[in-house]
Amino acid sequence: MNKDEAEEETERTSRSRSHQWLTNFHRDLLAGAFMGGVVHTIVAPIERAKLLLQTQESNLAIVAGRHRRFKGMFDCIFHTVREEGLLSLWRGNGSSVLRYYPSVALNFSLKDLYKNMLRTGNSQGHFLSGLSANFLAGAAAGCTSLIIVYPLDIAHTRLAADLGKTGARQFRGIYHFLTTIHRKDGIKGIYRGLPASLQGMVIHRGIYFGGFDTMKEIMSKESNPELALWKRWVVAQAVTTSAGLLSYPLDTVRRRMMMQSGSEQIMYKSTFDCWRKIYRMEGVASFYRGALSNIFRSTGAAAILVLYDEVKKFMEWGGL
Repeated sequence: MNKDEAEEETERTSRSRSHQWLTNFHRDLLAGAFMGGVVHTIVAPIERAKLLLQTQESNLAIVAGRHRRFKGMFDCIFHTVREEGLLSLWRGNGSSVLRYYPSVALNFSLKDLYKNMLRTGNSQGHFLSGLSANFLAGAAAGCTSLIIVYPLDIAHTRLAADLGKTGARQFRGIYHFLTTIHRKDGIKGIYRGLPASLQGMVIHRGIYFGGFDTMKEIMSKESNPELALWKRWVVAQAVTTSAGLLSYPLDTVRRRMMMQSGSEQIMYKSTFDCWRKIYRMEGVASFYRGALSNIFRSTGAAAILVLYDEVKKFMEWGGL
């Protein structure tokens, strides 16, 4: 094969891959949306406990003494049920599902799209290039989707952290929160905490997607490319837990920054100031407050990683 023929073959391969991205994009979108909505609703009570523990030092209802501090995940869940009722554990889940449908769908579809783009023209197949492409694709997909759904992300945090029964709560729902914050702080208030969120997203989604895809590729063999479901589950759980713990301090900082939107009492002037004050006033352990809840919650995130491929197979079988 001469040089011209080789270049023509490379161009045809590139066009074929581009067509495949567009063909699979809608399937990735639907599979990610379905898994995100279902799984997140199941783990919503643990998610709310995690957020309450994580933000209680900047939660005005707790700081002002109207509600006592929570000692841990189980204390938080039991006390919340006793004070607000069982269904209160799903408070904020509506905004969370609205956020997760586009977020998870875009994460998965864009991750595969970015990964294929980064690997286009790479025929060497070196491990380092595969790891780099997987990490960068996961981080880029996470940041892209976060910017799009951030108003719903901050709404979920504030509604979940809103303590009290119906009449005593600060916000009545997603629309009330967004209009209230926009009236007080403008667009800046709705996007408060975005820099810290993007920093955490690079680490979390890079490891979450990049680590899982890389380990799956390493463990899969040419003779048996379909990795057993239980092996994928073990890899997904390990990767999800690691990603959650490594990025957890960044998540704590971003949640604290979110809690300041619409507030007249500003505790942190910037992301750096938030880091500094938490470290000096509360200690290193405060960055990991609620981390145990997050480990339990990571089971749901691991399920999304594993079952995403299964949902896609079902959709292919059904001709969707």
